[in-house]
Amino acid sequence: MAKFVFVTGGVVSSLGKGISSASLGSVLEARGIHVTLLKLDPYINVDPGTMSPFQHGEVFVTEDGAETDLDLGHYERYVRVKMSKDNNFTTGQIYERVIRKERRGDYLGGTVQVIPHITDEIKSSIIDAAGNSDIALVEIGGTVGDIESLPFLEAIRQMRVELGKQSTLFLHLTLVPEIQVAGEIKTKPTQHSVKEMRSIGIQPDILLCRVRLPLPESARKKIALFTNVEEQAVISGVDVDNIYRIPKLYVEQKLDTIVTDQLGIVAREPDMSEWDQVLECSLNPLHEITIAMVGKYVSLTESYKSLSEALVHAGIQTRTKVNIDYIESTEVEKHGIGLLGEVDAILVPGGFGERGIEGMIEVVRHARENRIPYLGICLGMQVATIEYARNVVGLEGAHSTEFDKQAKHPVIALITEWVDDDGVLELRDEYTDLGGTMRLGAQDIILKEGTTYWKIYRSKVIRERHRHRYEFNNNYMETLQEHGFMFAGLSTNGLVEVIELSDHPWFVACQFHPEFTSSPRDGHLMFSAYVNAGLEYQRVREATR
Repeated sequence: MAKFVFVTGGVVSSLGKGISSASLGSVLEARGIHVTLLKLDPYINVDPGTMSPFQHGEVFVTEDGAETDLDLGHYERYVRVKMSKDNNFTTGQIYERVIRKERRGDYLGGTVQVIPHITDEIKSSIIDAAGNSDIALVEIGGTVGDIESLPFLEAIRQMRVELGKQSTLFLHLTLVPEIQVAGEIKTKPTQHSVKEMRSIGIQPDILLCRVRLPLPESARKKIALFTNVEEQAVISGVDVDNIYRIPKLYVEQKLDTIVTDQLGIVAREPDMSEWDQVLECSLNPLHEITIAMVGKYVSLTESYKSLSEALVHAGIQTRTKVNIDYIESTEVEKHGIGLLGEVDAILVPGGFGERGIEGMIEVVRHARENRIPYLGICLGMQVATIEYARNVVGLEGAHSTEFDKQAKHPVIALITEWVDDDGVLELRDEYTDLGGTMRLGAQDIILKEGTTYWKIYRSKVIRERHRHRYEFNNNYMETLQEHGFMFAGLSTNGLVEVIELSDHPWFVACQFHPEFTSSPRDGHLMFSAYVNAGLEYQRVREATR
């Protein structure tokens, strides 16, 4: 049976529990330990799929089509384990399962309560998701003291009692603020956070203290004394200029050794050579480019977390410093294309709703006419199609039925039925519930030989993850093909997955989300090719000046 490391947070939110969990997981993996990671979210939504990106940030999609918290993206980027629907569950899902059981009569007429029924469901979900791993790192969302997270905290308290100290470990992430005017750090918030944990029966074994600079010895001693945590287990989680430094910083403070010692796991010393290579390439680039990312949610860059990181990974693979200029598409509508300035490549990411669409279409036109490398993802492929249909093919009124239900030429439309990867017929219409009803998860894509995408992958069949409701309308395929619009990849059902322009140096757009499978150690072939295209455009531009 797996052993468990429970990661909680105190004082304030957004301290980085996800990256901390993923970084510790990467070090344990480097020691040859089989790890998995879970995220428990206390909100009542069943999943984040219908939540606004401005509130929740990115929705990360797993191989099996679960719409999950963005922290699962961190997990997959740091650890070579694929997440699934079992790796993320919410209060909404837990209550939904318990209510279903009650309706079936599983509780034999008993009164259904938070304890034991909700907490038992949480515990069984954690144990099931841990599977055959050696260690499962379980991140509890929210901040200690929040009323929403109390059932999760009670469940992990019970697991310590039931499984014992050698099978469970509590790691508490907390803030040690610095009063810069006085030049002092303050340990009191950490003390109070631990006091709050202890009041519900949880004594942290390790404190991971977020701090600007490493904790001085005196502060570590004081924290250890007042929180009943061993001094060596008071770890400095310092601010860093590069998040991929964090695994090495944990090794230097022997965080992994503290974990393995308490859990009684014997493992080799960590092999951090891959992470050394990541840092070497990241910190010592040979080139530099600027990419304009024109989207709907750029005021909160966490909305495009996986995409931003995929570009960073491409920079690591190509020894390039990638600068991302985030531009709100509505601002393009107001102030014109001049907002982009001089960039080496343009990217239009995914999104939903009509706001900012015309700005995106204008950006696509700018990239096409000026032969600037263009990458469109999901909505970015759809607006590229609309722009081409309007301005090259001459289909006046071409649009998506998502934005104009009465569009004269609906080149993008709601697909009403398709067969999923398991051979199940899926049916949709405009009245279908929004939650969990899109084309989701990894599916096969058949590439056309000789196209840019085929040259990138050197494979006829690839597999990528999806999250969308609207598709290219195949009734317009022949018309667009006659005008040089290339359909470079199709799903096994014949749905359009990749488009290219034959008379453009590098103009590629895809319906799927390749960013979900990029990682710092391995990168992603498509993003590396995109950055190289930007470098080539930069070279040609400079040579012709």
